[in-house]
Amino acid sequence: MAADDDRGFMAQALALAERGLFTTTPNPRVGCVIVRDGAVIGEGFHVRAGEPHAEALALADATRRGHDVKGATLYVTLEPCGHHGRMPPCADAVIASGVARVVIAMTDPNPLAAGGIARLRAAGIEVAIGVAETEARELNIGFVSRMTRGTPWLRMKIAASLDGCTALDNGTSQWITSEEARADGHAWRARACAVLTGIGTVLQDDPAFTVRAVETPRQPLRVVVDRRGETPVHARVLADGNAIVVTAGPRNRSWPVSVEVVTLPDAQGRVDLSGLLRLLGDRGINELHVEAGARLNGALLDAGLVDEIVAYLAPDVIGDPARGMFARAGALTSLAAKTRFEWQDVRFVGRDLRVLARRGEGGH
Repeated sequence: MAADDDRGFMAQALALAERGLFTTTPNPRVGCVIVRDGAVIGEGFHVRAGEPHAEALALADATRRGHDVKGATLYVTLEPCGHHGRMPPCADAVIASGVARVVIAMTDPNPLAAGGIARLRAAGIEVAIGVAETEARELNIGFVSRMTRGTPWLRMKIAASLDGCTALDNGTSQWITSEEARADGHAWRARACAVLTGIGTVLQDDPAFTVRAVETPRQPLRVVVDRRGETPVHARVLADGNAIVVTAGPRNRSWPVSVEVVTLPDAQGRVDLSGLLRLLGDRGINELHVEAGARLNGALLDAGLVDEIVAYLAPDVIGDPARGMFARAGALTSLAAKTRFEWQDVRFVGRDLRVLARRGEGGH
């Protein structure tokens, strides 16, 4: 089959995988199509953990349509798993189906699930790897991060004026950017496994940090960095219990037992941010969405933990005095010490400009 055909069918599998964007955590987003004689005869995508994987759903869909998959080609965005977790190994189901060829976008970075490719080849199935690999990795950038680094992919969302101000000097920030930009920000929030904020934002704005502007079947975990345990007991971020407060000292005695508290002090008596990311990785958090003030933003930047920035810039000027994006621990004395990012995407969202930047080589 021609390479263009392979890319075309893999594009369909990736589009299916993206339908699980808000639901699959902590599992990866995976799509699958089965093709015979140039036509799709079965398709499926993984919806959520504990439910059938994409390959099993595509095989079942082909059977439901009355198609025999023997000799067909199966396209899948991630290597079929080779282990028995909540579901049986997908590699075994693919082998048993009789398909002749399997095209895989990317290998599985999870060492526990890997091994499917070797099993397929041992069974005599032709395997091609790396078709649309870049797109597949982007779709699962958080899962890859957690599997390879042990920490989630940290994406920081910022809304600012053209001159880089995120709030007035008195803390007023609602609303600098447009309704369209805020809805787009909710879509990034919805795809994340958790939203991270700081005590300053909680005290200033009392945000709920739930997803409201887009439809989603689940809400991300909320994580509050609160060094001294100052989060009010009736703060909206704690309202439904789907939250963790991370302190550097004792638990606030006014908090009910339903409030989960994690104590993670560093050597300076602040919250250990690197330790927090490792803890979240251990909890299956793939993508961590940060909506915080300049102080926490700066601390994360100083710690080298920011992978990506999504910044919405309104075509307005506030001027000084006002609050900026990052409050770093100390003033830089050389431009060589700046944190380097690379442009990934720039587009209009409503009247605002959305800039996506990713940490570059030698960024710290």
